[in-house]
Amino acid sequence: MCGIFGVITKEKTNFKQKKLIKSLFILSESRGKEASGIALIDDKKINVCKTPNRARYFIKSKSFNKCFAKINKNFIGCIGHSRLVTDGYEHENKNNQPVIKNKLAVIHNGIIVNTKDLWRDYSKEIKQSQLDTEIIPVIISSELNNNKNLSETIKILFNKIYGMTSVAILFNNLNNLLLATNNGSLYYLLDESNNIFAFASEFYILKKFIKKNKLNNYFSEKNITQLKAGEYLLLDLKKIKHEKTNIKACQNFTNIKTLSVPRKIKDIAVISKKKDKYINTSFEYNAQNISNQFYKTYQQRKKEISKIKYCKQCILPETFPYIYFDKNGVCNYCNKYFKINYQGKQNLKNILKKYQKPNSRHDCLVPFSGGRDSSYMLHFLKKELKMNPLAYSYDWGMITDLGRRNQSRICGKLGIEHILISADIRKKRENIKKNILAWIKRPNLGTIPLFMAGDKKYFYYANLLMKQNNLKISILGENLLETTNFKSGLCKIKPNFDKKNTYALTSKNKLKMLYFYGKEYILNPAYLNSSLFDTIDAFKSYYLIKHQNINIYNFIKWEERKINKTLIEEYDWETDPHTKNTWRIGDGTVAFYNYIYYIVAGFTENNTFRSNQIREGVITREKALMLAEDENRPRYESIKWYCNTIKIDFEKTLKIINSIPKLYNK
Repeated sequence: MCGIFGVITKEKTNFKQKKLIKSLFILSESRGKEASGIALIDDKKINVCKTPNRARYFIKSKSFNKCFAKINKNFIGCIGHSRLVTDGYEHENKNNQPVIKNKLAVIHNGIIVNTKDLWRDYSKEIKQSQLDTEIIPVIISSELNNNKNLSETIKILFNKIYGMTSVAILFNNLNNLLLATNNGSLYYLLDESNNIFAFASEFYILKKFIKKNKLNNYFSEKNITQLKAGEYLLLDLKKIKHEKTNIKACQNFTNIKTLSVPRKIKDIAVISKKKDKYINTSFEYNAQNISNQFYKTYQQRKKEISKIKYCKQCILPETFPYIYFDKNGVCNYCNKYFKINYQGKQNLKNILKKYQKPNSRHDCLVPFSGGRDSSYMLHFLKKELKMNPLAYSYDWGMITDLGRRNQSRICGKLGIEHILISADIRKKRENIKKNILAWIKRPNLGTIPLFMAGDKKYFYYANLLMKQNNLKISILGENLLETTNFKSGLCKIKPNFDKKNTYALTSKNKLKMLYFYGKEYILNPAYLNSSLFDTIDAFKSYYLIKHQNINIYNFIKWEERKINKTLIEEYDWETDPHTKNTWRIGDGTVAFYNYIYYIVAGFTENNTFRSNQIREGVITREKALMLAEDENRPRYESIKWYCNTIKIDFEKTLKIINSIPKLYNK
């Protein structure tokens, strides 16, 4: 999620503190680029500055220098925050961090998913922002006022909140900094002479921090220590000494330093040139006013689609690319299907055994979307195989808050470190918009994947993170039943019934795909926009770079009911209120592109998925038809969210889609 960091030095030091802070700020930006903030500490005060701009712009601003100008010579250091927006729009500075409340300054990485319930418990407090973070100082101050000591208070805090949480807290009346985490997403450095202390959300950030600032005389990579899941640390700001304990142990601190004169905590107003009110993923799927005309259009199309010729065994229609039927009415996709040969849990254990490192931070990387398959995979690896995974997500702007909350639930409860690499989400969404506006000028079902080009770089970052964290294996949760075939088929590429992965294409077919897209670009020059770099990166990452993965669902059977039951009952995993389906509900693009496929071609990804289940003998055709009918129903609320998020007109766009010539009833 967000990046939190801090640098603390002794009051009289030879370190170039401002340079160190800027460096750590920029390095932490990889985790969030939508807002930034900092709390600067001297012996008398804590000055907080925050802005709805990314860190690299903030540190070059007059406001940033102004913040430092207000700090006296006895400068101690800072804590800072680089934000990935979830709750609360960043253009309202009260929704950015650090949060000042009840004489505390707090920065927070993660998502607290039960804030609504907690605010009911603390209803006397006035809620000032939309941030989940705001509940943290409320709980802490309440417990301290009830004569709980600091250790008891932190234990109560982490017992009350639910979801992945790492925090750094400054107190107005204590000369201490508190760090705490329930999933291990905090690392710190302390030199042997106790002259400097630094912390960040990732191991690699501190590794780069040492190298970039030539601090090898003070630190080495071996000095980087993880604050493990369930641990907290209290730092004496004057002596730069710390003590650490486990949250459950509730062992009281001995180095608490009460100030005779409390520090003043002040929010220094920052004037931002940012005028645009940017819509982000905290815009929930609330009830929307949808024109009845769209429902009528859907019902009419549904009647027409029901008359299409379908395979007698599965639920693929005659409009499906490269489909044909035998004399019994069974399609070639059924006739050429080979059932999945699961290799078994024991074989998986044998393979992973050589990678297990009991005394290391992690032993494998897990690309983690927050969807049901990757969520269950983390559960299985941690609980049943006793692995210590590093979860990784690439946020390109279309992970919804629902997806992020589910990431927080899983990693928080399992105590798994989660690295989130954030793209420049504003730019990514602008690129999506450009491609959709280009697409509606010349609609072609084969070019719909251009809408999702920005997400494919997650393969590139997976390889990079493995290298940075010295990991030798990445484990995917790729459900083999989700193989679609039709997306490449719509690009004039015949199905490869032997392929083992959804991203596997022969060299010949890769050239065919390049030819198809090249031709579309020539016929529709509107695609020649800033998104072109995303498209090139997508092709390279998806088809060309080496994929160092094994797929867990090659070994264990994918069981929908078992997976849903485990996630919902054990992790309170959240579902979308607008659909019974749990597939890809955290991906903001799915409802939009499946609407296009359904309206124009008469099928969606759900048809392919349910058809594969039929072929595996998991469900009957009658059951598949019933499920697909429900799952193919347009999720207009989600589609409107998508349009609002990328700033295209919902009604105008759907009218254009509805007017595209159909592949059926010709």
